[in-house]
Amino acid sequence: QVQLVESGGGLVQAGGSLRLSCAASGSDFSINAMGWYRQAPGKQRELVAAVTSGGGTNYAASVKGRFTISRDNAKNMVFLQMNSLRPEDTAVYYCNANVLISSRTYRYWGQGTQVTVSS
Repeated sequence: QVQLVESGGGLVQAGGSLRLSCAASGSDFSINAMGWYRQAPGKQRELVAAVTSGGGTNYAASVKGRFTISRDNAKNMVFLQMNSLRPEDTAVYYCNANVLISSRTYRYWGQGTQVTVSS
C-alpha cells in the first residue's frame, strides 16, 4: 500500500505564488509517472501537470508558462510551483502517482489540498 500526502495549499491573491508538495510513502514500490490534477466546484477533475520518472513533463495549456512540476525521485516527492495565479486556478489539487508493485501498476491519489485565489 502506498500513501500520498499533499501540502502547501492555501489562500493567495491573484498574481501570487504557491508551492505544492506531495510525498509518497510505503514499502517495496517504485513510481513511474507522477502528476497534479485539480477539480473546481461543478467541474470535472483535470490534469494540471505530469512528470515521468525520467523527467519528461506535460502541462495543461491553461497553466503552461506559469506552473512548473518537478520531482525528487530519491525522496518519492513531486512538487508544483504555481506562479501568476489566477482566480480560475481555484480548485482542490490532487497528487497522483502510477506505482509499480510486484510487477503490477496501480494508481494512487492524495487526499487533496485546497488552493483559493482571490481577485
